[in-house]
Amino acid sequence: MSYHGNELAFHLRKALDMGVTQDEIITHLTCYSGWPTASSALSFVREVFQQEEDV
Repeated sequence: MSYHGNELAFHLRKALDMGVTQDEIITHLTCYSGWPTASSALSFVREVFQQEEDV
């Protein structure tokens, strides 16, 4: 996951910009990438969600 973090953050921001909800993002991560990968991605997800709330 470490070498895809910048890509994930980019795609998370684009999804949020297009109206995808945070709950939908979490659901898609767990269903389509699998729980272990989604769990690894949570630090990036939390960071992006926090940045979006601060804007």
